[in-house]
Amino acid sequence: MRVSAATKRKLSSTEGQIGIGTLIIFIAMVLVAAVAASVLIQTSGVLQQDAMSTGKEASKEVSSNLQIQQIEGFRAKNTDSNLSSTIDALKLTIGLNAASEAVDLNQVILTISDGYITNDLVYAGNENTLRSIDSDGVIDSGAMGDYGLGNATRDRELLFDFLSQNDGEFVVNQRTYYIADKVRDDDNSFSVMNPVITSGDVIVIYVGTLSEVSDNQYRYLIDARVDNGVAQTTSQLDLSPRATVNLVMTPEAGASATADFTLPSTFGSKERVALY
Repeated sequence: MRVSAATKRKLSSTEGQIGIGTLIIFIAMVLVAAVAASVLIQTSGVLQQDAMSTGKEASKEVSSNLQIQQIEGFRAKNTDSNLSSTIDALKLTIGLNAASEAVDLNQVILTISDGYITNDLVYAGNENTLRSIDSDGVIDSGAMGDYGLGNATRDRELLFDFLSQNDGEFVVNQRTYYIADKVRDDDNSFSVMNPVITSGDVIVIYVGTLSEVSDNQYRYLIDARVDNGVAQTTSQLDLSPRATVNLVMTPEAGASATADFTLPSTFGSKERVALY
């Protein structure tokens, strides 16, 4: 059977159209694949960044752990044999777990409770958390008044027996603040005005727990004078024998450090009592 020249030309034209159509489809598939690959690469990059960020945050949450190593209680006194019947100050020895991130005490809230009264305390040098402006436009820094201007003994006197002005009113230091000092600080990261704890540091924290029973009846607490005659400077806590105490230190990031303990049934003749 013979095929005419016209038929041959028609078949050739049809084959050409099919070839062009196939080429267009192929190019379209390549373009779609390229766009899809670009989206996948971009999405992969975003997911990788998110994963790295989440990993860093998770690592920080796990590793930034405060550690309460020891807690001692102190009784107010007039003489070595004339002691109060309550624990009137706590001394906490703290540090960080191995490989922990640095912790700034300015961002650590310390909560103490005797089961009836709870005090939420901030670091005495923190000028931001409680900062306020009174009706006359006067700025109260929020820090404990005169903290860090004298020696460690003076700071304890301020904590145990004085008031500070905040928001135009006076606040009881024991109910508002805690103070800290360094025992070991090899990298010199810690100071009163820059209280940053790094791995290997050993820091002591003082918490006022002066009871109403002891207020203005005793002259000394640790090495501080507590008989300035100002009324209502107590912590409102009552750490009598057998009292149950809950103490929590909550940092800006990482796990909280908690200490729960029950006071001894008697303090005997001891001024300093091991509690935890």
